Amino acid sequence: MKEVTTVARRTKEDAEETRHQLLEAAQRVFAEKGVSRTSLQDIAQAAGVTRGAIYWHFKNKAELFNAMMDSAILPMEQTMQQLGHDAAQDPLAELERAMLQTLHSIESDARTRAIFEVATLKVEYVDELLAVKARHVQCYLDGTQQMQRSLEEAAARRGVTLSMSPTVAAHGLHALMVGLIQTWVLNPGVFKLVWVSKTAIRTYLSGLGLKL
Repeated sequence: MKEVTTVARRTKEDAEETRHQLLEAAQRVFAEKGVSRTSLQDIAQAAGVTRGAIYWHFKNKAELFNAMMDSAILPMEQTMQQLGHDAAQDPLAELERAMLQTLHSIESDARTRAIFEVATLKVEYVDELLAVKARHVQCYLDGTQQMQRSLEEAAARRGVTLSMSPTVAAHGLHALMVGLIQTWVLNPGVFKLVWVSKTAIRTYLSGLGLKL
């Protein structure tokens, strides 16, 4: 029984290692060729596995792409989902901290930065990648809804009326953050992402009537 358990554990570890190799290879090949021009065979070859190994873990390229994105984005999404759970925290400070934490991850971690570069510059929402578009749209909707709740709570605690509707304010804040990321990814040497973003975010919030 012990030997069977050991074999099963090793098999599971081997499968997890293969999945990791596929995700790493996908990131590299997507960056080199673009997502739409990359085939599953290209990824399998780069990972040193058979094409069948890909289908063991992922049903198609869109699922593989989304898994690659999740490996970088899920921790950030989880941070945003925790906003508002602690009534003792200032919702505005929490929101800024979560946004800057995301930006810090992109600026400081090479792998996260590479994945965001693929997501912003190397993907076309066509054919089998329409599922990728759906994933991005859902992330956008979830993100702006959480931003809206945080802005509304921050305004209520401060006893102020926002200079625009909370919905519009949330869309604008999200667009500011995404625009900063996309601009920085084009040429990281132009400006320091976290430092510039913190100034821009606080200026935007101030314009809404909110100050930390």
